[in-house]
Amino acid sequence: MGKATAIIGASSNPERYSYMATTRLKSKGHPVFPVGIKEGKIDQETILTDKPQLNDIHTVTMYIGPQNQPEWMDYILGLKPQRIIFNPGTENPEFYKKAGDQGIECIEACTLVMLGIGNY
Repeated sequence: MGKATAIIGASSNPERYSYMATTRLKSKGHPVFPVGIKEGKIDQETILTDKPQLNDIHTVTMYIGPQNQPEWMDYILGLKPQRIIFNPGTENPEFYKKAGDQGIECIEACTLVMLGIGNY
């Protein structure tokens, strides 16, 4: 069974890394939950808006910069993921501390690279 993953900052633009991560995660057998601010589709997956309640999320992978993260922090922490992957450009030490205080592992890494080398 794959690791249920919420993709925060999902975009329907095929050139965006969040789009590529969603399709790659799905192709590797991970259940995906793309969450964004604009409606759209990634492959056959509908982008979820309005911070939907999701259950049993293993991993959150971040595609929004630190300047836009404060409004998402409580939502993401409320998903109670086992880990949060901060992709390049999303690094946020304040968020790491809040998540770490709740026992959530924080990783600075690229989801696409992790999938490529088999350590997702």
